[in-house]
Amino acid sequence: MNLAGTVQNGTIVLDNGDQFPEGTRVEVIVRAETKPTLAERLLKHAGTVPGLPPDFAEQHDHYIHGTPKR
Repeated sequence: MNLAGTVQNGTIVLDNGDQFPEGTRVEVIVRAETKPTLAERLLKHAGTVPGLPPDFAEQHDHYIHGTPKR
């Protein structure tokens, strides 16, 4: 039987709310879940805005603020 849960105040709380009799032996396997960094989360949006000029990344000051192109 595989169950999942979360540690809350030092106690494992099962996702489905199951409880077992006191003294029940269990085996716990910890799966550390790493959260993606901000850069990794933003990277999935890179290149997704349609209709921008091909040199927008290099010349964004020109397109946004009107400065001369470099």
